[in-house]
Amino acid sequence: QLQLVESGGGLVQPGGSLRLSCAASGVTLDNYAIGWFRQAPGKEREGVSCTYTKEDSTNYADSVKGRFTTSRDNAKNTVYLQMNNLKPEDTAVYYCAASVLCRLRVSDMRYWGQGTQVTVSS
Repeated sequence: QLQLVESGGGLVQPGGSLRLSCAASGVTLDNYAIGWFRQAPGKEREGVSCTYTKEDSTNYADSVKGRFTTSRDNAKNTVYLQMNNLKPEDTAVYYCAASVLCRLRVSDMRYWGQGTQVTVSS
């Protein structure tokens, strides 16, 4: 069974950087579309990015373009989200998710990790 585990969250000052990791077990992640999503208190979960090797596609939400980058390390069966120039509005619980469609829609994803907290504050 596919299991996803996120890590790398924490407290960072505005303008700082964090790298989140999404490690998989049970499957080869390179065969799946992997998305990053986030959810702030009182708000709906929203798509941040997705990447899908089989379609050679990578997509980002407009709010993070130019600041966030997703990448894969197939040898480690891990997907990363490098977050630079973080802003207070980036504060949320971040989740990775797997599907077979590279879209920024919660309803398209079938497998989810437990989430990791990212807090951007002075």
